[in-house]
Amino acid sequence: MVDSYDDSLDGEKSKSQVKRELHALVDLGERLTTLKPDLLAKLPLTDALRRALNDAPKHTANIARKRHLMFIGKLMRDQDTDAILALLDQLDASTRQYNERFHGLERWRDRLIAGDDGVLEKFVLDYPDADRQQLRSLIRQAQHELAQSKPPAASRKIFKYIRELDETQRGLR
Repeated sequence: MVDSYDDSLDGEKSKSQVKRELHALVDLGERLTTLKPDLLAKLPLTDALRRALNDAPKHTANIARKRHLMFIGKLMRDQDTDAILALLDQLDASTRQYNERFHGLERWRDRLIAGDDGVLEKFVLDYPDADRQQLRSLIRQAQHELAQSKPPAASRKIFKYIRELDETQRGLR
């Protein structure tokens, strides 16, 4: 009986798989064209790719843009896509990683408002750039607003401040 299965093809990718991977690189390159220059500076990209990403807005005609995106996709083959995807996942509001980070910051805010100085000390250990005096003032305002059933303006300010600290610590700012 002849076995039609060939063991030599085990390690090879199919043509369809290679095309899917290349299209994924083009899509990733297209996402990179929408980033601000200061975020692009934080990514580990080659100089050729940086130039291509800077030139992307110049191509306004549909076919020229499509051709340029294919070129960016070709340059993406030489990049560390895992590091790029990690940063993009932190920025993209539709990803699980972004949502987990966001919920973690909300928990910090709630613990700071409900907690005591011990919670503030733990927060400052995690975020050493935090201004204790400013945080204490915002926490007192938030507690006062909560006690009087006012809108949570100070609570929003605390969250904004915590998010800025977190983004600075992660290198997103």
